[in-house]
Amino acid sequence: MSNLITVKDKQFKPYISSEIILKEVKRLAQEICNDLARQNPLFVVVLNGSFMFAADLLREITIPCEISFVKVASYHGTSSTGSVTELIGLTEEIGGRTVVIVEDIVDTGVTLEKLLGVLEKKNVKQIKIASALLKPDAYKKDIPVNYVGLKIPNDFVVGYGLDYDGQGRNLKDIYVLA
Repeated sequence: MSNLITVKDKQFKPYISSEIILKEVKRLAQEICNDLARQNPLFVVVLNGSFMFAADLLREITIPCEISFVKVASYHGTSSTGSVTELIGLTEEIGGRTVVIVEDIVDTGVTLEKLLGVLEKKNVKQIKIASALLKPDAYKKDIPVNYVGLKIPNDFVVGYGLDYDGQGRNLKDIYVLA
């Protein structure tokens, strides 16, 4: 990984390499396949941030499954706004199904709580949560995150789908605010 990079007006330093990320993605995929074999889960991917993680994860999933996308937002700049705006909803029939929410990062848990509220009203069989990253120090909810790639401190990160004001998502490695 290279040295400092600039995203908009902020400097970021290398934090997690793409090699480490992909190793964790493969581990998570294996866990999910073992746990959900013969269940045909529906992966509900939270856009925009989870697109890279979802693509890598689903390439490693070997059991029958489906994928859908929802778009919610709870960030502005480098901090959570504390509220969630649902932009694009779920259109699939999910009653009686196992649903796996695919998140790029779980920090405060506000987005997760909102999504669970929506999904639970649809009579799903069970809900599992897969996240590339988890910030245990920021997480304020009692909702279990079933599949966690890496736990990180409560630092602001970009890359691998994570952004700073819409930029930096395309970086294959993860960088932390310098």
